[in-house]
Amino acid sequence: MSTRRATHANSWYSGDKRTLNAELNEWLEAVGDEIEDAGPVPVSGARIIIAPHAGYSYSGPAAAYAYKSWDLSQAKRILILGPSHHVYLASCALPPATTATYATPLGPLTLDSATVSSLRATGKFQTMTMAVDEAEHSLEMHLPYVYKMLELAGRTGTPIIPIMVGSVGAAVEKEFGELLADLIGAEDVAVVVSTDFCHWGTRFDFTHYYPDLPEVPGPIPCSHPLPDPSSVKPSTYPPHQKLSSRVTPPADGPPIYESITALDKQGMAAVSTGSHDVFVEYLRKTKNTICGRHPIGVVMAGIESILEETDADETQGRFRWVRYEHSSEVEDVRDSSVSYASAFCIL
Repeated sequence: MSTRRATHANSWYSGDKRTLNAELNEWLEAVGDEIEDAGPVPVSGARIIIAPHAGYSYSGPAAAYAYKSWDLSQAKRILILGPSHHVYLASCALPPATTATYATPLGPLTLDSATVSSLRATGKFQTMTMAVDEAEHSLEMHLPYVYKMLELAGRTGTPIIPIMVGSVGAAVEKEFGELLADLIGAEDVAVVVSTDFCHWGTRFDFTHYYPDLPEVPGPIPCSHPLPDPSSVKPSTYPPHQKLSSRVTPPADGPPIYESITALDKQGMAAVSTGSHDVFVEYLRKTKNTICGRHPIGVVMAGIESILEETDADETQGRFRWVRYEHSSEVEDVRDSSVSYASAFCIL
């Protein structure tokens, strides 16, 4: 049996155990013991989180808000879903059958081989090669935080279930959401959804700009009440421009970074509706470069499938956003930025 190496250590985050541990402690402590409008942390019942996966110098502090919210009190398994950045996948992929552990600078995480084997037996999943797994950062960037939070919760040894989600359509997101619904809905399973938000700039071929900022339901910090699905209508979004060296913001227009924020908050509001269809329509309308849109879609579809069979109140299965940041504040079309957002969901 083999170990998946921490291939992004010493580049995307510190490979030194003491340094990494100190950084994680610093970011978690900065969140405090209570998050505005969310209450004391961890948030009771918040088994599911969305968190960013960029280099820790960029996204580590934002991710801390999701991880500080995370309720691991019942966790016996950790499900982690992340996008594929380097390899095209038409479905979802599981780790190689020979993988037993995932290395982190803090210590190893054990693969839940029984659950992975059960999922593989459905015939619906592809299998990553070790090279593909080790090249991808979207799953690895969460492993040190997962290890740290399990350690703080006194639950070290809890196994993980990493799943790489490909560039799938809405129907396939729903198919895998339903397939994973038993896992997502299990009280002893905690879930991490890995994503960054808008990748803005010519190097990302995405320069969306709102000359007139739209009004957006305020999901940051946690909005009360949550957005009504009927109030989030991507079809009514205002016109936007694609900026370039020849098309620049009007002199009296908002700064580019404010437009990016509005665009991302529209997406966050769409996720907070709990409606997979609303989120899909948002993406169709805006084309926002949310790299983890498919993992988000799979989990949203899974939650909807679960709630159809229950009498849960309207706040169950709805994501509440606790942090939003940019890597930089874009003011010129030659600039670029990536957005980072953190959320939790009680289910």
